[in-house]
Amino acid sequence: MAENNTILEKVLSLQDKYNALQEQLASPEVVSDMKRFVQLSKDYKELEPIIKAGLEYKKMVEELAAAKDILMNEKDNDLREMAREEISEIEPKLPEMEQNIKLLLIPADPDDAKNAIIEIRGGTGGDEAAIFAGDLFRMYSKYADARGWKLEVNDEAPGTSGGYKQIVFKLSSNTDGVYGIMKYESGVHRVQRVPQTETQGRIQTSAASVAVFPEAGEFDIELNPNDIRKDLFCSSGPGGQGVNTTYSAVRLTHIPSGIVVQCQEERSQLKNLDRAMEELRTRLYNLEHQKYLDGIAAKRKTMVSTGDRSAKIRTYNYPQGRVTDHRIGWSMYNLPVFMDGDIQECIDQLTIAENAERLKEAGE
Repeated sequence: MAENNTILEKVLSLQDKYNALQEQLASPEVVSDMKRFVQLSKDYKELEPIIKAGLEYKKMVEELAAAKDILMNEKDNDLREMAREEISEIEPKLPEMEQNIKLLLIPADPDDAKNAIIEIRGGTGGDEAAIFAGDLFRMYSKYADARGWKLEVNDEAPGTSGGYKQIVFKLSSNTDGVYGIMKYESGVHRVQRVPQTETQGRIQTSAASVAVFPEAGEFDIELNPNDIRKDLFCSSGPGGQGVNTTYSAVRLTHIPSGIVVQCQEERSQLKNLDRAMEELRTRLYNLEHQKYLDGIAAKRKTMVSTGDRSAKIRTYNYPQGRVTDHRIGWSMYNLPVFMDGDIQECIDQLTIAENAERLKEAGE
């Protein structure tokens, strides 16, 4: 019972802060200051599930205590039997509720709630690597579609035999924290199969790298317009008549960091500029976020969400129909289904592994 009290004390100690945030968000002064309003809304949203889970847990603990009191002091057999049933129903639920609250109390990655910008690059393997990068893009597209997420391509460089040498796209949702789900995909993905370009039928190994960035909001990073060089050029991708004759594509160079981004997917120069600025903010923000990920990497062994993008995280073996995630030793022997976007089970297992590490880390 001592642990129950400790968990309740921790949750209820946050209730005053939660109520204060609620009052502040209703204040006209805060509503008129957009930057402050966005930050307070984020803090409020983070506390909400903790308070909700804590109050539900408190109710269960009180109901259990009342049922035990009836069992000890009540002489009516019917009431005692009802109390026994209530105890047998509540007691098994408490450990899982406690575990959930412990996880909620551990500070999450501050960027889990954000949308994600994803870059896939064909690595070693030439044309086959580009084809595999295309397969990965299709896999994520199907997964995003199943979850009801919006996908917008920022930039693409098609491979000579299909797929992509590189593709950059954004995944967004009004309900899900996309980055918190997709961050596990960062790293090198390796494929073993007979390439479409191979005439001898030999199995080859190729690779593509995936980088997942939390999308930086307008208030996350301030950009000095004097630090940015803007170049306009003709789009080279699909887009119908006029795509190659108007300077609608935008390339931005951030002079201090040397970061270059471009967007040519929209027919409107302004839309391309907005999306390029979005990506530039995200890449600059990620330089700071990487320090946070490196700090995690020093403490965790499975490399789940550590951001080590040079690490081989997964192998897709076509002859055996197997996909293996090396961080947690998880395998699935239904590769066609996985490549068709059914990747949720793998993400769930990675989440469980990371949560176990977070709990261990907090305990230490």
